Amino acid sequence: MCFSFRFGVVLGYLVLLAGCAYGQESLLDQLEKEVEPISDLTYGTFKGTRLINGHTVETRGAGNLDFIISHRFGRVNSGGYNFFGLDDANVRLGLEYSFTDDLTVGIGRNSFQKVYDGFLKYKLLKQQSGRKQLPVTMTWYSNMAVNTFKRPELPMTFERRLAYANQLLIARKFSEGLSLQLMPSYVHQNLAPTAMDKNDLFALGIGGRLKLTPRTSLNMEYYYRLNPYDGDGFYNALAIGFDIETGGHVFQLQLTNAQSMTETGFIPATTGDFWNGDIHFGFNISRSFQLKDNGKGKKW
Repeated sequence: MCFSFRFGVVLGYLVLLAGCAYGQESLLDQLEKEVEPISDLTYGTFKGTRLINGHTVETRGAGNLDFIISHRFGRVNSGGYNFFGLDDANVRLGLEYSFTDDLTVGIGRNSFQKVYDGFLKYKLLKQQSGRKQLPVTMTWYSNMAVNTFKRPELPMTFERRLAYANQLLIARKFSEGLSLQLMPSYVHQNLAPTAMDKNDLFALGIGGRLKLTPRTSLNMEYYYRLNPYDGDGFYNALAIGFDIETGGHVFQLQLTNAQSMTETGFIPATTGDFWNGDIHFGFNISRSFQLKDNGKGKKW
């Protein structure tokens, strides 16, 4: 009887343990079902902060300083005497610093019309999938430029030299090889080209990136002016580019009908006709420096 009692106790313990184990497994299964899937952010919609002439939705990580050198040579159809435009060059030097992963400010100086500019760029939304789905990345961009070019024929006050541009950059990375971007744009010039022209101009830009190899891509950018100036001589800005990524450098080669390298210039007042051969060869080269620890163990 003693044996039967002990056997019963042992059997009871085994049943109890089995029940607890089953209960734990059932609880774990239930918890796994209740855990919501995480959100996956989309990275690398574009390789750099510039598409060609204009900006992309991309911002650098916190504490990053970008030094960007942009060149635009003369028109290719200017002939052999000007070495097909290479004798003439406009240069923009720019510095851009990211205070956070989403906020970047920058300054620059363009030798074309001797323009100084500053901008603010803030990433509003990030494309993501999973628990929270967002189909696009959205970034706000605002620019202010000062044209310091001397015009003896016209009294140029400081207010007349100012121009502003605002853009909502909307991009989607469709795959590892294809990204597209829309750029609704508003430009205000305190001094319009003629007395008959309005100071405000609206445009819609479209651009894209087609990845060719892990380190190269083909880019395109076009701005359609919705209310162009009445005077002839201005055209929609068009550009085709080829990007090469080499470590901390992004090297961009391009063909464009625009000389200006700021939105206040090339969106409203591009003077070249791309299809008539008024094409400028140019390039952008950027170098990134990590000045502040961003929590990823990297610092320049």
